[in-house]
Amino acid sequence: MTLVQPSKTPEDVIFPSSDFYSDEPPLETHLHLQQMLLLLKCLDWFWRDRSDYFATGNLTIFYSPRQRKSEDFRGPDFFVVLNTEKKPRKSWVVWEEEGKYPNIIIELLSPSTAGSDRGLKKQIYQDTFRTPDYFWFDPDSLEFVGFHLVDGEYQELSPNLSGWLWSQQLGLYLGILNNQLRFFTPDGELVPTPEESAERERQQKQLAQDQAERERQQKQLAQDQAQRERQQKELAQQKAAQLSAKLQELGIDPELL
Repeated sequence: MTLVQPSKTPEDVIFPSSDFYSDEPPLETHLHLQQMLLLLKCLDWFWRDRSDYFATGNLTIFYSPRQRKSEDFRGPDFFVVLNTEKKPRKSWVVWEEEGKYPNIIIELLSPSTAGSDRGLKKQIYQDTFRTPDYFWFDPDSLEFVGFHLVDGEYQELSPNLSGWLWSQQLGLYLGILNNQLRFFTPDGELVPTPEESAERERQQKQLAQDQAERERQQKQLAQDQAQRERQQKELAQQKAAQLSAKLQELGIDPELL
């Protein structure tokens, strides 16, 4: 498929206003919406201490100064731009963002978009955007494919033993868990949602409390055992003293026994 590349902008061209609102159709299904929100939620939580990136979904990317946006091109379902300011945007306007394009794009396949995602969009992301990492995922069939830009062309990524694909740009793996696309750390740990993180902390706190309670009970058992042994020793001493006294009453020397 041949794309018409934007011609070189003459010096006297006046750039249009960059105050553009995103113009994207709603996502195909609830599964697609939930998947996009899941990716955003996890990455924002994982990078909650960072302010040098912009991650969003279903947002228009304006990349032609003359606004000759391809009729076949829509904004990516999920994308991340690195080394930029983390702030709300109505859309991504390349010429207002120091010429930056997404570092990673993920498209969620659907019957109406799969052909474009695998064809036209892939070529745009390769030839025009020069986006280093490109993935697509089908929330229904679970088709999952990834590419990395090598010498100007996308090379398909090979999965690791877990079936995950590595994103060099994010420094994270992407893989399928419970029929959803998730992020994983280089060590194989799941990148959680805030809710999952809170639940994990709650479970860890509960485990710590349970462990403390077990240790308290064990300590109490040890104290009770020591108390019983002390009482048994005192009882034995009392019986010995009573026997000694009785023998003395009878005129018998206890030491001779």
